[in-house]
Amino acid sequence: MIKILIKNGRILDPKNNFDEVGDILIRDGVVQDIAPKLPEVKGTETIDATGMWVTPGLIDMHVHLREPGQTHKETIESGTKAAAAGGFTTVCAMPNTSPVCDCVEIMLRIIETGIQKSPVCVLPVGAITKGLEGREIVDLEGMAAKGILAFSDDGKTVMDSAIYLEAMKRARELGLPILAHCEDLSLTGAEAEDTIIARDIELARQAGARLHICHASTAGGVRLIRAAQKAGQAVTAEVTPHHFTLIDEDVCADPNYKMAPPLRTRADRDAIIAALKDGVIDVIATDHAPHHADEKRDFATSTNGIIGLETAVPVAITHLAESGVLTPLELIAKFTSNPAKILGLESGHLSRGAPADLAIIDPTARHTIDKNTFRSLARNTPFHGREVTGRVIYTIFAGRVVFSQ
Repeated sequence: MIKILIKNGRILDPKNNFDEVGDILIRDGVVQDIAPKLPEVKGTETIDATGMWVTPGLIDMHVHLREPGQTHKETIESGTKAAAAGGFTTVCAMPNTSPVCDCVEIMLRIIETGIQKSPVCVLPVGAITKGLEGREIVDLEGMAAKGILAFSDDGKTVMDSAIYLEAMKRARELGLPILAHCEDLSLTGAEAEDTIIARDIELARQAGARLHICHASTAGGVRLIRAAQKAGQAVTAEVTPHHFTLIDEDVCADPNYKMAPPLRTRADRDAIIAALKDGVIDVIATDHAPHHADEKRDFATSTNGIIGLETAVPVAITHLAESGVLTPLELIAKFTSNPAKILGLESGHLSRGAPADLAIIDPTARHTIDKNTFRSLARNTPFHGREVTGRVIYTIFAGRVVFSQ
C-alpha cells in the first residue's frame, strides 16, 4: 500500500472549478481525500507543495512515440519518460508508426509495450485508412471493441471525401472522435490548412460526427472552427506551444524551426491566442515529433517536426499564464479536463476516488531550457537556450511517483 500526502499546494482542478490551497491524500492509487488541512500519518510519504500548483496529471492528445519501427527516433519507453518529466500521465500515440497502427494486432502491441515499459498511460490512436494511404477504411469497429478511443490519419489528410464521410459515419456510430490532420498538399500557405478544415467541418456535419482539429495554426482556421461551434456542431481543436509562441519571422537556418504546420504570421498567432482565451481552442497538445539528428542537419532536406513533451509546461506558463492570457485554472483545463472530455477518459480531475494521476508544478521557477537534459532520445527543439518560467517538480501516476526533479 502506497500512501502519499501532498501538503499546502495550490490545488487546480478545472473540472470541479476548484482553485484553493490545501492537502491531498493518495492511497491505493486513488485520491482518497482533499481538505484544507490533513493530518500526517505514520508510513505516509509527505510532499511539501508550498507555493506550487497541484494539478491533475496532464493529458497529451497528440504524441508521436515512433515505436514500432522507428526506434532510432524514439521508443515508447524513452518518449513516455519524457512525458513523465513534462507532467504528462496520459499520452495518445499517433498511428503513423511502421507498421501503421491500423489494426487490432498493432494496437494491442503498442498497449502491451506501454504496460511493460512506460511510467505513464499510453493510449494508441487508430488509423482511419489502411497504411494511412487514404484508400480503404480500417476495421474501426474491431479496434473500438478492443478499446481504441479515437481515429486519425495524422501526418496525412484523407483526401477522398467519400471515404472520409463513410469513416466519419462509422466513427459516429461508435461514439468516437475523428482527429483531423488538415493539409491539402496541392495548395500552399494558410489555404492548405483552411481548405481542409472547411471541408472536414462540412463532412462532419453531414455525418453527425465529432471532429477534433489537430494542430490548428491559422486565423482562417480559427474563424471556421468558431463558426462551427456557434452553429452547435461538435467541433473541438488543439494548438501546439510552438504555434502560440513562435512565428514565421523566427524561422532561420536551424532545421529545428521546420515543422508541419509551418510557423505562421504574427496575425495567425494572435488569432490562436485569442481562441485559447475565449475557449474556441480547447486543448494544448505537443505534437511531439522526435527525429534523429541525421534527419535534422539541413533545413532544406530536414524532416518536419519538433519535440515538445518536456517544454510544454514552461512554455505555456511563460507565454499564457505569466502574461495573463489565461488564468492558472484555464491553462490547466487545456491540458487536463478538456482533453479528457473529448476522449471520454475517467482521468483529468482530482475528485475523491479519482485516479491518483497528478502533476506538481513550480509556476515561478526560472530556468533555461537545455535539450541535453531531455529524457527523449531526440533533441530537435527550437526552445533550447530559452529562458522560461515554470517547472514540473513531481509527476505521480496511479499513486506512484514516476518523476521527481
